[in-house]
Amino acid sequence: MAYQSLRLEYLQIPPVSRAYTTACVLTTAAVLELITPFQLYFNPELIFKHFQIWRLITNFLFFGPVGFNFLFNMIFLYRYCRMLEEGSFRGRTADFVFMFLFGGFLMTLFGLFVSLVFLGQAFTIMLVYVWSRRNPYVRMNFFGLLNFQAPFLPWVLMGFSLLLGNSVIVDLLGIAVGHIYFFLEDVFPNQPGGIRILKTPSILKAIFDTPDEDPNYNPLPEERPGGFAWGEGQRLGG
Repeated sequence: MAYQSLRLEYLQIPPVSRAYTTACVLTTAAVLELITPFQLYFNPELIFKHFQIWRLITNFLFFGPVGFNFLFNMIFLYRYCRMLEEGSFRGRTADFVFMFLFGGFLMTLFGLFVSLVFLGQAFTIMLVYVWSRRNPYVRMNFFGLLNFQAPFLPWVLMGFSLLLGNSVIVDLLGIAVGHIYFFLEDVFPNQPGGIRILKTPSILKAIFDTPDEDPNYNPLPEERPGGFAWGEGQRLGG
């Protein structure tokens, strides 16, 4: 019974969030048993001169050894990726995949100029940033110590990362890429004379978008966007 419940809960996760989170967990498991991080990290010379193309993907999948940092990143990745897919991207799987591709491309481009070997944490911050800007009136609570509105969440996470001794360049990269996407997708098209620059390719729509929704689909409640004591929130006036 427990296995069936767990399996049903797993299958309830929307497809992109399920695939990405699962890939991250399996990559970490593989590092424990089969491979080393040296086979995964972002290295432009190995990618473009030795054609180790897989590094363009694997550097987004490894979040370090199992520990507090790994669990912290996995929880935030799962929660905010899922809430984006079930919220503003509901029924728009192709657009969500395109955001992944656009964000990954920009981070890879910026990664050529900064000494970052793994970009998964920056990608998580990008997802958090986009969600926070699209839910500006949600009030957040961080570890029971700080109360603030959702748009401040990426900056709070950056400060927490700094306290843990991590480089803030990773967080700044995620915030920058998230802001570029948010501006091009949500802000600029609505300005006088603005146009929609980001357009999801038709091939992605043909592959990922389906006309019918599962009537048994059960999205997460957005009233608890953090889901845990360090990032839970509620809408103003609720």
